[in-house]
Amino acid sequence: MKLYERFLNYVMYDTMSLVGQNTVPSTPGQRVLAEALTEEIRSFGIEDVRLDEKGYIYGSVPANIDEEVPVIGFIAHMDTSDAHPSPKQQPRIIENYDGSVIQLAPGVELDPDTDANLKNAVGCSIIVTDGTTLLGADDKAGAAEIVTALEYMAAHPEFKHGKVAFSFTPDEEIGTSQDNFDVAAFGADFAYTVDGADFGDIEYENFNGASAVIRIKGVETHPGEAKDKMKNAALIAMEFDAMLPPWERPEHTSDYEGFYHLLDIKGDCSDCEMSYLIREHDREKYEERKETVKRAAAMINARYGNGTAEVEIRDGYRNMAEMVRPHMHLIDFAKEAIAECGVEPRVPAIRGGTDGAELSFKGVPCPNLGTGSFNHHSLMETANIDHMEKCCEAILRIIGKYAGFKAEGQN
Repeated sequence: MKLYERFLNYVMYDTMSLVGQNTVPSTPGQRVLAEALTEEIRSFGIEDVRLDEKGYIYGSVPANIDEEVPVIGFIAHMDTSDAHPSPKQQPRIIENYDGSVIQLAPGVELDPDTDANLKNAVGCSIIVTDGTTLLGADDKAGAAEIVTALEYMAAHPEFKHGKVAFSFTPDEEIGTSQDNFDVAAFGADFAYTVDGADFGDIEYENFNGASAVIRIKGVETHPGEAKDKMKNAALIAMEFDAMLPPWERPEHTSDYEGFYHLLDIKGDCSDCEMSYLIREHDREKYEERKETVKRAAAMINARYGNGTAEVEIRDGYRNMAEMVRPHMHLIDFAKEAIAECGVEPRVPAIRGGTDGAELSFKGVPCPNLGTGSFNHHSLMETANIDHMEKCCEAILRIIGKYAGFKAEGQN
């Protein structure tokens, strides 16, 4: 089966994950795809593939060389975002894309003048949505690329490699996939998530991330009798937000610049609740951002009385750079492999997080590779077939390079 055919098969599984469910995976469609993937991989003759009770797939291909080399792993997630529905009909293939504007649905179009990845796809074959659903390339493109690489290894015993581990996980989009990830069952020394966007990207620097909830307690009275009595929680919430630097919001920042993002606000005169994302690459600046939120709440309490503002801050993921930098062979081999595929490698910082960040702090350094898909979580989601094939080739090239790995830090 060709890689793009495999991908088109996977995207027709409805695997949207949902917050607040009491099951793992959070939705039954993820389990259905996991069972199909497990059987498909077994059909290649790969015996070591296991589907656990929580919907995680773990497996490995044994080494066919005598040298002792690290176990390299590859990970993709099976779920898709809840931003839009999964495809209801087979997505459209546009062969030899000519660089024109693509109308997907009324009011939904792909324009190369405003989409650099689409512009770079001129001459390639691409897969697009009908403008009403996601495509599911995040991360079924990564899953298809890893499975295709496994199929190649099983069919080509002359391809020399050390032991290769693989895993496919549920519920990445709702941030819980690492909660139940079994590092020992995975069994890799080093790994790559195959979950990025444009092929050629190698990502190992990500935000430190926290979530903050601010609860404002007001005093509600009849507005005709409100003088010196009313404390309008909604207005106090707006006052709190104004204390955070307005130029440090996502829409005004880029590259390594962190931000405060007001994700949600709800309430009334009596009570109001605000949810924020706090993001920063630098660890010291990250800690300072959390203190800034606490100081703003303290100022509200000093102005309106103790207990007016309550703050709850929870740390999420950390910047994996500190865990990857001692093992830069991960980046060097990926750069070499991508260059050998005819693409200039890039090493951008992630303005977000990744499962690889959490896994890196569990002892398996794990940068992220671009899959050749883009516009994730949107109706304009697109997969570049040519770049997906190059990603699969790069995976195999990386595996081949580790077959000659002799010692830590030695290429």
